[in-house]
Amino acid sequence: MAALAGGIGALILGIIGIVLWWTDFLVLLKGGLPLMFIMGGALAAYLGFEEIKDKKSSESFETDESRKLKDEVETLKSELDNLKKNKDIDDKTED
Repeated sequence: MAALAGGIGALILGIIGIVLWWTDFLVLLKGGLPLMFIMGGALAAYLGFEEIKDKKSSESFETDESRKLKDEVETLKSELDNLKKNKDIDDKTED
């Protein structure tokens, strides 16, 4: 209940403050926006750089790992085929 009353009071004081000090608010906004743009742009550039770096490292990892896994899968497939052929031969000789 106290948080609700405090929130409503702060909202009312904020509206009154913007109305009374509109020109000061605009000056503050004019001074703050370029700083926010600079910081936001720097953050976006950093995140973009990290994304490109991660993409390059994951591509090189993918190719090395995927080759190993594909070779292993092919080996296992050939072993499975050999086992099936041997089982078929054993089943035919038992008949």
